[in-house]
Amino acid sequence: MIEVRGVTKTYGKKQNKFVALDQINFTIPDGASVAILGKSGSGKSTLMHAMSGLDRPEVGEILVDGIDILKLKQKAVDTFRAKKIGFIFQSFFVQANETVVDNVSLPLEVADVPRAERTKRIDAALESVELTDKRKSKAKNLSGGQKQRLAIARAIVNQPRIIFADEPTGNLDSATGEKVEDMLFGYNRNNGVTLIIVTHDADLAEKCDILINIKDGKVASIIDNKHQPVTPMHTIRKIQL
Repeated sequence: MIEVRGVTKTYGKKQNKFVALDQINFTIPDGASVAILGKSGSGKSTLMHAMSGLDRPEVGEILVDGIDILKLKQKAVDTFRAKKIGFIFQSFFVQANETVVDNVSLPLEVADVPRAERTKRIDAALESVELTDKRKSKAKNLSGGQKQRLAIARAIVNQPRIIFADEPTGNLDSATGEKVEDMLFGYNRNNGVTLIIVTHDADLAEKCDILINIKDGKVASIIDNKHQPVTPMHTIRKIQL
């Protein structure tokens, strides 16, 4: 479970002070798919950064399974993020001159996964996103859709409990974007992984269990879109397309 309690984040000082997040409160159950929805500048990306430990708000608590990550030292936060969180971004952020395998291997190296275990996990992740035949290709030679699928493989290779996806289909055409969405929601359903999608796309948000609308740094509304609890599963299964 993720609990966000009274989180406030500001930038600047005095006359230049800007409140990016203002007393944010909500709870996300394990295994849910969640859309953080809002216009550009609403504070949704700042909220994602705070929830994942990439940024530290001045006030509030962010509890993951009862542990406030804002009270952890930076090294502990980095370890938590490396082992429990996967990230997918609109701009892919893959290493263009590195091979597909090398891109997917990076989170495993950061998390100090033994070398003998890495190949097994890489193979499973690439099979899940149908990139096995591209394992030796350089990332720069992939199509946009393939790059985003590579980003998904990199995000899931460490078998994280939480995946943050920031506008994951923003740079893709509608057909490719729909396939990427199917992969993300399939992974969420089949593995009980909490999926948090930051987006301004209302159609994408409607596919999620919970919609959290952010406006001017505040929670404007929280909508339970499914009206039923999510039962987490703890086995890694191939993404169903």
